[in-house]
Amino acid sequence: MSKKVLVIEDEIKILEMIKKYLEKEMFIVTTAIDGKQGLEKALTELPNLIVLDLMLPGMSGLDVCREIRKKNKTPIIMVTAKSQEVDKLVGLELGADDYITKPFSLAELTARIKAVLRRTGNAEDIIENKITRGNLRLDLDKCELFVNDVLVSLTPTEMNILAVLMRNPGRVYSRLQLLELATHDAYEGYERSIDTHMSNIRKKVEVDPASPQQLITVYGVGYKFKE
Repeated sequence: MSKKVLVIEDEIKILEMIKKYLEKEMFIVTTAIDGKQGLEKALTELPNLIVLDLMLPGMSGLDVCREIRKKNKTPIIMVTAKSQEVDKLVGLELGADDYITKPFSLAELTARIKAVLRRTGNAEDIIENKITRGNLRLDLDKCELFVNDVLVSLTPTEMNILAVLMRNPGRVYSRLQLLELATHDAYEGYERSIDTHMSNIRKKVEVDPASPQQLITVYGVGYKFKE
């Protein structure tokens, strides 16, 4: 199952960039734009990891970190500016697990998130490359799909779409989300191409493609893999 990351950041453009990138890396991302909202989500949504900016309106990142640590040990990566050396040290003393200094690359942030999850024992199935759901067995490392132990041929795009859905059974994805996650690109107007891909996948994995039991259409929204 994909891991949930809470990003607490008041700069909307940065927040949206982080969210979009982490979702491409198959994390489930929730966000908050100030300290109070971030603390509430941290304590109620129980994410697997928190990315916490220290410079927040209202309630500072240090205060958020302090309050979280009174309740639980959720891994925290602090985001600091170069001028915040003292705050960085205080944050680590309060129990933050790592820090990253602005400006940073999204690839570096993702690498730090995965490293912290490994260190803290939360890394299980960060990205599942071998996924079994019912009679389907998908191995992305070998680019193989077995249906009832029979090897079935999929195109790379079909395999990526199926992987997204199988990693999070029950979660509904819009056509545009599936297109972006499966191809790392998305253009409005082309999202209907997902319907064609889904039709092809169903012909290969469903007993009755006209009445699918695993790859479910959620009308008006998109698709999901059965829970």
